[in-house]
Amino acid sequence: MTEFLNPVRLAWAEGRAAVNGWIASPAVITVEAMAAARWDSLTVDLQHGTADYATLLSLLPVIEKAGSAPFVRIPWLDEGIVMRCLDAGALGVIAPMIETPEDAARLVSACCYPPDGGRSFGPIRARYAWGNDYPRRANAEVLPLAMVETRRAVEALDEILSVPRLGGIYIGPADLSLSHGFAPGFDRREPAIVEIIMGILEKCVAANVRCCLHTMSAEYAAEFAKMGFSLVTIGSDTRFIEAAAIEVVSSFRGAQ
Repeated sequence: MTEFLNPVRLAWAEGRAAVNGWIASPAVITVEAMAAARWDSLTVDLQHGTADYATLLSLLPVIEKAGSAPFVRIPWLDEGIVMRCLDAGALGVIAPMIETPEDAARLVSACCYPPDGGRSFGPIRARYAWGNDYPRRANAEVLPLAMVETRRAVEALDEILSVPRLGGIYIGPADLSLSHGFAPGFDRREPAIVEIIMGILEKCVAANVRCCLHTMSAEYAAEFAKMGFSLVTIGSDTRFIEAAAIEVVSSFRGAQ
């Protein structure tokens, strides 16, 4: 079996779906609490989360120490941001609102050193995190994940999937639902949305490209992992805190 630095690639090499956690709050102690669950990967959200680049540098070592793959959801498709996150030690980049094969090709190029891409060399922290041979291994370890979450992206999916070295498709069900006339949300059960999600999965499987899905519950995530999704995200740190707090206060008041 190939030895990977990236725990998500290792999970896939072992033939199992990876489980990804989501970090919206940039507090180190929150990330430590999340990391205790031993996720295959933990994603720091720079798009809708509250971290910035400076706090990202304090969070990635915590994720690495826990044995999870450090991923980053970047704010937007921007080569400079992609390369800075990778130089900081991220092993996966989730790019929002990818709608064309040109978008996907830009993402892949920013994630790969030549000759496979156009990533500039300067792994200022990645070398400390992953070893002196990181530059040689980086292209095989880093996962460029393109978010498919609009009607336009679904229509262009065949062309997006044809981009060489694309690490996978990441379905964002909230924006995907919005773009098809539904209210935003996760764990969709509407037949029309489920049909779109499953259609994306089928095309990914046919193209031999990994397909990932953002979910809110372990039950829904497990159900769709059994259908063939290679990575499932479950909830987020802030949602877990919110749900637990509501449950505790409700139980207390009910007991009174």
